[in-house]
Amino acid sequence: MPPRRRHPALRPVLNEAAQLTDRLQEAGYTKRDIARIIARDPSLVSQFYTRNKGAAFVPALREVLAAVLTGGITDLPELAVIAARHTQRRTTASGARARVRGKAVLITPTGSGTGRVGAQAIASGSAPLRPVIAEAARRGLRLAFTVRLAKTAYLHPSGSRTDSPGIRRDVIQRADHTEERSYGSAQTGGFDAADFARRVNAASGDVTAAVHQWLVETGRIHPDAHILHLEIRTWRPR
Repeated sequence: MPPRRRHPALRPVLNEAAQLTDRLQEAGYTKRDIARIIARDPSLVSQFYTRNKGAAFVPALREVLAAVLTGGITDLPELAVIAARHTQRRTTASGARARVRGKAVLITPTGSGTGRVGAQAIASGSAPLRPVIAEAARRGLRLAFTVRLAKTAYLHPSGSRTDSPGIRRDVIQRADHTEERSYGSAQTGGFDAADFARRVNAASGDVTAAVHQWLVETGRIHPDAHILHLEIRTWRPR
């Protein structure tokens, strides 16, 4: 019996968002970069291909592609500003504009504020925290942060003077084998927000990467560790 002829699988027709994403990838950007540009999680960019999503981002992606190919703009924060001007809020089934979460934090006149992000925002660089850090730097504030990672991701045991340093109340152990540790406080003086803002800028606006790099540089976590939760706190120095 003659073997059956196999026909090559036809590639599905991509929607315009996926086509524009392909062109941006050809220009050297990753899906994570594109997610950062449109201020969304990378999983949404993947859904341009798998679930036919992304129609609301087509105008923004067109403008970003034009800025890259024609304007020669390559900086991610600049491209994010361009995208933001052309991103439309989604609508509900009734046609009303969908409500979105507010800003991660409101820094009070006294300089105190707290901003938190979870796994979804962390995966795309903790973008909601970047303006918080920038505003804290502008005001000359101090800064502290809390991270949650798997217990095995830390290099030192909880309460270690090399890490916490030695203050067990700055460590919270959770039932899912993760651990929260705080770095900086009003008692210890915390960190200069301006210095941290420079770290974030050096990481192309990726707050997650900037915090991760500091933790690795100071010998607190393994290089391949993943941050699961991030909180930023600010206050005015006395």
